[in-house]
Amino acid sequence: MITKLENSNEIVASQIYSIFQNSYKVEAQLIGVVDFPPLSRSVKDIANSKTDFYGFSDNNCLAAIIEITVEDKHLEIHSLTVDPMFFRKGLAGKLISYALEAFDYTDATVETAVVNEPAINLYKKHGFVEFKRWTPSHGIEKLAMSVQ
Repeated sequence: MITKLENSNEIVASQIYSIFQNSYKVEAQLIGVVDFPPLSRSVKDIANSKTDFYGFSDNNCLAAIIEITVEDKHLEIHSLTVDPMFFRKGLAGKLISYALEAFDYTDATVETAVVNEPAINLYKKHGFVEFKRWTPSHGIEKLAMSVQ
């Protein structure tokens, strides 16, 4: 079941943080980096975030999270994480589908590491296409994808 998460609640922010840490540690290994910017996000950062968080729960256990904003009919996916205990169950795809179906938008974008092939393939499956590549100051080459 997918529900909006009240990230300003410290308990909920802690749950989001835990899934972010578990998931992003796996992603950092996948892309071969030690210093991975999403891992530096704190519970307080999450609680103070103005983005919207939606969670997929499995038997009352938060298993996956999508973080988005929708402004001026532009939907942006800021993060998509699945707790490793729930990998390979299609939860990330369900959250992408939810975001693309539940909101009124003219275009949607997402960014990920160029070497994160599983994420790229998942977004392609949902109609996203690459439109930009660059290397930010942290040194991890990224690409941006969009769907209309």
